[in-house]
Parts: sequence; structure tokens; C-alpha cells
Amino acid sequence: MTGAAAVAIAVVGAGPAGLMAAQVLAQAGRQVHVFDAMPSAGRKFLLAGKGGLNLTHSEPFEPFASRYGARRAHVEPLLVQFGPQALRDWAQGLGVSTFVGTSGRVFPGEMKAAPLLRAWLHRLRASGVQFHMRHRFLGWTGEGALRFDSPRGEQLVSAPTTVLALGGASWPRLGSDGAWVPLLEQHGVGVAPLAPANCGFDVRGGWSDYFCTRFAGQPFKSVAIRFQQFHRQGEFVATATGVEGSLVYAVSAALRDEIAAHGSATFALDLLSARSAEQVLAEVAHPRGSRSLSSHLKSRLGLDGIKLALLHELLPKPDLQDAQRLAAAIKTLPITVTAARPIDEAISTAGGVRFDALDERLMLRAMPGVFCAGEMLDWEAPTGGYLLTASFATGRAAAVGALDFLDAGA
Repeated sequence: MTGAAAVAIAVVGAGPAGLMAAQVLAQAGRQVHVFDAMPSAGRKFLLAGKGGLNLTHSEPFEPFASRYGARRAHVEPLLVQFGPQALRDWAQGLGVSTFVGTSGRVFPGEMKAAPLLRAWLHRLRASGVQFHMRHRFLGWTGEGALRFDSPRGEQLVSAPTTVLALGGASWPRLGSDGAWVPLLEQHGVGVAPLAPANCGFDVRGGWSDYFCTRFAGQPFKSVAIRFQQFHRQGEFVATATGVEGSLVYAVSAALRDEIAAHGSATFALDLLSARSAEQVLAEVAHPRGSRSLSSHLKSRLGLDGIKLALLHELLPKPDLQDAQRLAAAIKTLPITVTAARPIDEAISTAGGVRFDALDERLMLRAMPGVFCAGEMLDWEAPTGGYLLTASFATGRAAAVGALDFLDAGA
């Protein structure tokens, strides 16, 4: 171990929040050092862009802000300062155009994260930002120096101002492993327990061997889920143990919280969301003659494959032969889930540094000069560009707060 190296500002974490903080600080003329455990910056950002980088969403601000649920009051002021349009303008400033997809989601023109990240890192380095990769954050010394595990052993860094952007715990192989939680708690920082968000769930009792073997990995298309106040159309996928996918992710916070409170959650699945209950009943009750039930449902309703298999999986035989009960099940099939999938399988994380542990500048009340940003804060949002937008916005806000702190002490 060597003596502590002095830097003006340390940013710990080279994901979107940390890089945005570094950009704002460097643009203000500050010398910034970025530290990250991974060999290169933006690992999770790159992975998120493999299927087409969803940067943000084009919907009006009011519904956009509502996506942050219980944390809207904390996140919305940050979005006012740096929201969806500002994010698109920022990308354009790096030479990357964006477009709005049919779902309202916003993507870079090339549908890839790599060109955007390359341009961003080039600009950051040109502005003087220095990167220290393979530096895993270990906390602080008794004197307040930052501790890092590096290829050269433990390194100490003295920084009067630090921005932490350490992520959640949903991508441990990319550096977001939640190892920072006890490090902050040791300093009296309030942290809400980390939990999976935008995650899959296990169904009660599991699927039968037949259903699992034949249908795991297949999608339910043109369906709708209703749970509490949630009601939305979309699609999701059957897994070996339950369900996952975009429609399930959208309701995952409510399902997770219901399971935590009561041990299970039951949502209603509409297998034919484009048809009314009356239409379904009329078709199910139509005389089928010598045809099998499967042939009847396929010819009258187009119901076959995984949807038909799910009815056989969950309904008692008498219900399958009763037109009223079968039609009701097609429109409101109860699916009971009993556990969220493990956090390291989730797309994102709920929980994190509590907002009451931070001041309005996102500085830790218990640790003056230390700011927090990104997914390590106690907020969550559905997929669709909301996660990235808030990560950028909190990174910017933490940097602005750090500048205010430094100016006040000057």
C-alpha cells in the first residue's frame, strides 16, 4: 500500500451516472478522476444496448414523471433540470441522432450503445478526465481517504469531494454487486434494502414437467395483465419456473411488494385482450359438435399453443367443459406468484441510499463532500428509457451539487 494520492474530485463508478457527473464537473473546469472496478467504462450501458439502446421515452412529461411511483417527488425535480429532451440533445451533441420508435421509446439512430459511448469517452478524455480502471472501491480509511483494490494492490486516494455512482446489485458480473451497502452503513448512511426490480417471478407450485418442457421460453402475445390499479396490454414469456418479460416487468414492483406483505400475489391474465368477455363467451358456448375442445377454441377464437396449454395447466377439467367458467378464465385467468427471481437476474434494483440521508444536492448528510447518483439511490422505474434518463439526471444533479459544495468552501 502506498500513501494517499491527492485528487481534486473523485468519481467512483463509470456507468452513465458517473460519466455524466464527470462531464459536468470537467465542463466546469475541474480536474476529475474516475475510478471503476471493471477493465473498461460503461459495461452495463453497452450490454443494455445489445438489443437496441433505449435511451429515453417520448411521452409527455406528466406521465413520464409518474413512472417513478413513490419516488416521483424526489426524482421529478431532477428530470426538470435534465429530462428526455435534454438527453436527446446531449446525444445529438456527441454526433448521435435519435429517433422515436413505434412504442414511443427513443433510440440512437444506429440502435447501438457502442458509438455513443466511444464518442462520449473521447470527449471526456479530451476535457481532461482521467480514468483509473480495475480499481474496486473498498470504502474509506480512518482519515477519510478512499480505498481501492487495484492491480498494484491497495491504493489510497485523498479527495475533498467524491461522487459515488456505484449502481445497484442486479449485474454483479458487470460491477453492480451492491458491495457498497455496508461501507456506507458503517458511516451512518441510511440504506433501504436492495431488492430486484424489473424482474421475473416464480409461480406457485411451479409448472408441470409437460408445460415446462414444451413451453418455457415461449411468449404470451397480445395479452393483458390486471393487478390492483395496474392494467396494461403487452407480452411476456413463460420461464422454467414462472414468468418474465416486459409486461411482467411493468407490474413487478407491485407484485414484489404484495409478496413481501402477504407471501404471494395473484394477477389476472387476459389471454384475448382484443376481444370482449361477451364475445369470448359467445364463441366458447357455440356448439362444437364432434370437434375437440382444442379444435373448437382454435377455430372460434384462434386460441392455441401456449395460451391453450396454460388453460389446461391451471384449470380443473370440469371448468374446461363449462362454457361460462372457461370463458371467464380466458379473460381473467388467475396467476399466483410467490417469489421474485434473485436480484442478480433482475434488470434493475429497488432500494438504495435513502433520500432522507441526502440533502437537496444529493450529498450525504452523514458524510459532507460525498455525493450519490444513479441506481444506488432509493428509486426504481420500469424499462422503457426511464432507468437511463434518471441515471443521467441524478449524475448531473450530483455534479452540480458537488460544484456548489466546492464553491461554498472556496
